[in-house]
Amino acid sequence: MKPQVMFRSAVALGLACVTTFAFAYDADWKRGRVYYRSVCTACHAAQAGGSIAPSTMTKAQWGVYLQADKHAKGKDSMKQYVSKTYRASIKSQNKAAEKFAEVPDEELFEDIKAFVLKGAKDGDAPASCS
Repeated sequence: MKPQVMFRSAVALGLACVTTFAFAYDADWKRGRVYYRSVCTACHAAQAGGSIAPSTMTKAQWGVYLQADKHAKGKDSMKQYVSKTYRASIKSQNKAAEKFAEVPDEELFEDIKAFVLKGAKDGDAPASCS
C-alpha cells in the first residue's frame, strides 16, 4: 500500500473514532433518578392520575413509551419536560430543575431512561416513586 493511501486511511479511521466518541454518552441513572423523583413524580403526584413508578412497566414497555415520545396520552412530547426551557420555567419551585438547569437535554433524557429501565418491573432494581 502506498504511504499516501495509508495516511489517508489512518486519518479517516481517526476521524471515525473521534466522531463515534463525540456522540457516545454513558447515562447516569442516579442523576436520572433524582430528576425523575423530584420533577416527574412531583408533577404526577399533584395531578389526578397520581405518580407513576418505574416498576409499573417492563423495560420493553418503557422503551416503547420513550421511543414514542408521547406524554399525557399523546397530547405533548415527553422530551418537553426534560428540556432546558421547561427546567428554567420551574427552577424557582424545584431544586432538581435548578440543579440540572444547564445539563444538555439529550443527556438528561438518557439519564432518566437509564433510571426507568433499571427500575422497571423486570429491571435490575425495580423502583417505586418514593
